[in-house]
Amino acid sequence: MMSTMETELVGKQTSVTIARANPTVIIGERINPTGRKRLAAELVAGNIGYVKREAMRQVEQGADVIDVNVGAAGVDEVALLPMAVQAVAEVVDVPISIDTANPVALEAALKVCPGRPLVNSVNGEDRSLSAILPLVAQYKVPVIGLLMDDEGIPATAERRLEVARKIIARAKSLGIAPADIVFDCLALTVSTSHEAALITLDTIRRVVAEIGSNVVLGSSNVSFGLPDRGMINSAFVTLAIAAGMTATISNPEHMKQPVLATDLVLGKDEWAMRYITYFRSKPKPSE
Repeated sequence: MMSTMETELVGKQTSVTIARANPTVIIGERINPTGRKRLAAELVAGNIGYVKREAMRQVEQGADVIDVNVGAAGVDEVALLPMAVQAVAEVVDVPISIDTANPVALEAALKVCPGRPLVNSVNGEDRSLSAILPLVAQYKVPVIGLLMDDEGIPATAERRLEVARKIIARAKSLGIAPADIVFDCLALTVSTSHEAALITLDTIRRVVAEIGSNVVLGSSNVSFGLPDRGMINSAFVTLAIAAGMTATISNPEHMKQPVLATDLVLGKDEWAMRYITYFRSKPKPSE
């Protein structure tokens, strides 16, 4: 296995190091209008106050990084994304993940985002590599690499690794360090394929063993369409951390305690201090 890579993120006052030896990083997913009608409506109306409240709530619930996505129908993403990023930076000190596939909106947000944010994301499609990676190189920031390409989402771990190697090669040609690429091994729902999670877990293990990169997942995708999604998400995240996942894009309200418990069992929480501290100050569930 290759040596552990460290991916450094910096917020207004707080830094986060994603690394296999460190506690699992939670990237708060709640500022994303997909499937959230109220947030989408607030964004279309240009109401940033809702975004600020979501950012603060997620940090209180244990998010280490805040993902910011404003991609909703009727939204001028180029204008609103930098505004939303600035608004989040005003109210929380943690690093920001800038979540967009629009390179113009991405650059506008990178220009105003403090610290060293995470770009979410690039993938193996030639169009994406050509549009996103030059900005990653120019602003010297880390990026999430989705393991999909022009042929879609690969059905096997081996093909997903091929995409990872393609992204690494293109990034290297632009001077982007391997440690600044965090691979998303793609969590797909088990309701449509009972082997979907197994393929993702296999991909994580192989990325760790053969490349050594950090790994992130949009973990809640695994349970889409099924009842009691929280139970499935918790089980999946536990297995993914054990396989080598180092960051999860999740709702911290539901995922903080399972992540802390898994880190504790895996020896990443000396004297159980992080778990005990969280338990003593556990935030009240949101209404």
